[in-house]
Amino acid sequence: MTDSDSPVGVRTFRTPTGIVAFCIAAVLVLFLLGDAVIRGSWTLMLLIAPWPLLGLWVIYEGSASSFVRVDERGVLVQNMLRRTTFGWERLRKADFRWQLEFFLDDDSKLTAMGGPAHARARRQTEREREVEGVKVPAGVRALAEIQDRRAQADATADAPIRRSWDWPAVIALAVIAVWAVIAVLFTR
Repeated sequence: MTDSDSPVGVRTFRTPTGIVAFCIAAVLVLFLLGDAVIRGSWTLMLLIAPWPLLGLWVIYEGSASSFVRVDERGVLVQNMLRRTTFGWERLRKADFRWQLEFFLDDDSKLTAMGGPAHARARRQTEREREVEGVKVPAGVRALAEIQDRRAQADATADAPIRRSWDWPAVIALAVIAVWAVIAVLFTR
């Protein structure tokens, strides 16, 4: 998990492989669109562009957009297009099975798709264990950090549970869809 360049006290958990997959896909899309300009024209590139951009949007939403952010007020969980925020007082229990799970006071369970996930432990040689000790998995460390933050939160951290859409991503999808319809109508 990576820590973003956020203000002090804010910790963001995100899978680094999702960011890597998105960056590789973005470079490939740029190459394809650049090739369309070089071999064809700007007009051809504008007619072709919605399709690789739609693929890039799908890769972003599937692998890079989900995360968990914790601070002194509470938690923000983004699972693809859905965002859920809640204060520490709304959290009944946090657990780690395959992924982080938050059990809220409205009897709902929220599974964080972008946070730490259960991974197979890397085998350590005997020499590594002697030098470094037994390594605790990253997901367990993240759960312990979240539970520590909850224990240290003040009683004013009782923000309500709010569920919303990731509007920038929805708007980007709408723009790409309109662009694709215009490209299809223009070529017919």
